[in-house]
Amino acid sequence: MAKPRRGDTLELAIEDLAFGGEGVGRADGYVVFVRGGLPGDRLRVRVVEARGRFGRAVIDEVLVASPDRVDPPCPYFGRCGGCRLQHLAYSAQLAFKEKQVRDCLERLGGLGSFELRPILPAPEPYGYRNKMEFTIANEPPSIGLHAAERYDVVLDIERCLLQSEPMNALLDEFRRQVRERALAVYDPVTERGLLRFVMMREGRHTGEAMVNIVGAAPDVERVAPVADALRARVPATASVVLNVNAKKASVAVGSEEHLLLGRDHIREALGPVTFQISANSFFQTNTAQAERLFALVEDACELEGSETLLDLYSGTGAISLLLARRVRAVYGIEVAAAAVADAIRNARANGIDNCTFLAGEVRHVLPDLVRQGVRASIVVADPPRAGFHPKALAALAAMAPARVVYVSCNPSTLARDVGDLARHGYRLEWVQPVDMFPQTPHIEAVARLRRQA
Repeated sequence: MAKPRRGDTLELAIEDLAFGGEGVGRADGYVVFVRGGLPGDRLRVRVVEARGRFGRAVIDEVLVASPDRVDPPCPYFGRCGGCRLQHLAYSAQLAFKEKQVRDCLERLGGLGSFELRPILPAPEPYGYRNKMEFTIANEPPSIGLHAAERYDVVLDIERCLLQSEPMNALLDEFRRQVRERALAVYDPVTERGLLRFVMMREGRHTGEAMVNIVGAAPDVERVAPVADALRARVPATASVVLNVNAKKASVAVGSEEHLLLGRDHIREALGPVTFQISANSFFQTNTAQAERLFALVEDACELEGSETLLDLYSGTGAISLLLARRVRAVYGIEVAAAAVADAIRNARANGIDNCTFLAGEVRHVLPDLVRQGVRASIVVADPPRAGFHPKALAALAAMAPARVVYVSCNPSTLARDVGDLARHGYRLEWVQPVDMFPQTPHIEAVARLRRQA
């Protein structure tokens, strides 16, 4: 059979899921990725992209459904570019993610034997997100999420199943205010208009809610009445802010902030530590799973109390502050200066005085610490999806801590970095996958490595 061409119709058996959640089938050996396809499906598909080594197709008909296929509860599923696995039974989602971690680590090779622990499921497969960001678009004003594969199309989302009902009530009220007050929506082509994004977050333990309105200008007078309406609808609203992004870049982060109501932050608690979370702060999106993840990290560190601990890519200092009371000293390194400021503020608010937070790239700051004589017996690292910069990894290996606890959001870069650490004398003892983001292909994992004598 000749290689399929764009527009061809095929019958495919889906054999596997790719890393991003697409189904994988083969037509006489030619790999075809099918959005929405599940292992066990037999599908009639239409080819929409045909490259040399693989193609992509869309489903025309499900001929035989996978035993793991379920009815997605969200009316926007398939059209929305958000959660892609709602049609896959949760137990099968967990098996897929665990397999992805195993496959990445085994393909890397050279690691020797290690324990892959069963994935830690989320207690709440829906309604778990404490932060959601929605785009605001024109004609008529739509407030929602981008359509699948179409960044230029915004679906008007009335209710998102990944956030709580108070957050959905705030979303509904904000939409009503925008339409009733005829507030201008920013047009990226003409660069006119005001509203660009709205972001909502909540403290799951405190109940406090924040609404962060991102606009193209500091038009406080026009937006301020919206804040009062939001608090009237959801009395737990403790903060409403206007962030101003006057640049062309389509990002929900402003260069200046105006407080419209309440405080400039909300509070959240993780264990014994209370965190102040401002509009642009990073904070783990799934509070319940974050608590379990951090408990796992703490156990992996095997703390005795006299250690110096290094927290690389420390963000707003959650891991540093949670572990500070169990060690002699903590050094946190984070590139985002705003996150470092949040970490320092949270340390002071909790009476924690043995944490030092440093702003800068790990590859630059870590060698400086080593030159200053700082030595850590335990290193916790939570790098971005790209993983360690090679120079940062080399600096870590040169410090030679006894244990490294690696928190990863990307199994591919985890496998790469763990392989490099193995070549520097570390042995991978175990890896624990954690499902932080049900209904999506995203995978978190914790790995513990020990330096060999």
